Amino acid sequence: MKKIYRIFKLWGKIMDKLFKLKENKTNAKTEILAGFTTFMTMAYILAVNPLILSATGMDPKAVFTATCIASAIATLFMAILANLPIALAPGMGLNAFFAFTVVLGMGYSWQLALTAVFLEGIVFILLSLFNFRDFIVKAIPIEIKKAAACGIGLFIAYIGLKNSGIVTYLLPTTNNPLDVVQTLGNISNGQALLAIIGLIITIILLVLRVKGALLIGIILTTLIGIPLKITMINDNFKLFSLPSAPLFLKFQFDKIFTFDFFVVFFTFFFVDVFDTIGTLSGLAAEAGLMNKEGNIYNVKKALLSDAIGTAVGAMVGTSTVTSYIESAAGISEGGKTGLTSLTVSILFFLSLFISPIFLIIPSAATAPALIVVGFFMITAIKDIDFTNFEIGIPAFLTIIMMPLSYSIAEGLIFGIISYVLIKLVRGKFKELSPVTIIIAIIFILKHAL
Repeated sequence: MKKIYRIFKLWGKIMDKLFKLKENKTNAKTEILAGFTTFMTMAYILAVNPLILSATGMDPKAVFTATCIASAIATLFMAILANLPIALAPGMGLNAFFAFTVVLGMGYSWQLALTAVFLEGIVFILLSLFNFRDFIVKAIPIEIKKAAACGIGLFIAYIGLKNSGIVTYLLPTTNNPLDVVQTLGNISNGQALLAIIGLIITIILLVLRVKGALLIGIILTTLIGIPLKITMINDNFKLFSLPSAPLFLKFQFDKIFTFDFFVVFFTFFFVDVFDTIGTLSGLAAEAGLMNKEGNIYNVKKALLSDAIGTAVGAMVGTSTVTSYIESAAGISEGGKTGLTSLTVSILFFLSLFISPIFLIIPSAATAPALIVVGFFMITAIKDIDFTNFEIGIPAFLTIIMMPLSYSIAEGLIFGIISYVLIKLVRGKFKELSPVTIIIAIIFILKHAL
């Protein structure tokens, strides 16, 4: 017993020295529990990400492995380098853009999409190392950033509604393809019914403020799907298994010098940069990890961790990795240091060996999580001043065009171009940065040529 006590005491001293627990007025028990809480709130990505990316033809088992590895490594860097209680994983919205816009919409291969993610990660690493992030941030109007979050939220929710069958299409009765009508699906049975049941369960859990509501909702919906014969469990099902091999270094560089590729690359880069900075700012403020000037402690290292995660994620076969707002759950439980993130990282690594559990989850069970995440993201709309047409119109176009064009990129294009044109018409040239104008011109040329 004395040896065990000494081991724990030594471990405690190492953790305190590494993560500065006493300095941050916390302890190992609090940090570890906070890590478990954060993991519970974001573990739904292990079910949702393989399902979304598998629409491109990628092996869901390989994507599951990549999701675990990328999340574990990125969060580990956040723990060790930045000492912040923030976890990372493939970002919602970005995985939808990867699958439904770049691959299924624009017709690119998933290998080329991974190439864009990898190059975006490398550029982000360089920007993080050389402190150029502020220059990029100021190039895009804050209203467009907030509108992009709202539009992506609607897009994600729409994907959940569509993939579950809650909404569907009526095929045209004429030869005119424009006669296709979107309508309510058959919600009295099958996938759609299960998705609605899951949505009700998830909403109840959220209203009751249950920790890990999204993950618990997915699990309960999956179990309900068994007697409904929607959740299919094979006779040779095993709880534990060795992880599948990831899609390692599946890159394609032959089409990177095109306008379409630039749009793909820029969108990945744009959303990752601003989503990360926005998430870090909000979480750091909540955890009291800002100085008097409002600057985040170790922000450069935090951004570097995010960038490394994105590059590593692309190397093993998943979409852009970003900081997760669900980290707020762990922070609310007292997490203040990288020990919280280290705990999350370890749990992601251990998840590699329980992939059969996550891979039997049907799309109807993950649809409620997508819909609710869409709700979380669209709340940014309250910060947009729609009474000011110079701001409101570009923001509106950004939001509405994403789900209706089935493309995050098109939403950004409409938003940025309209913002620049309105400012030019109003003669407010000084409010436009050269970078913003250049981006708008490139987007115009993209559609003109």
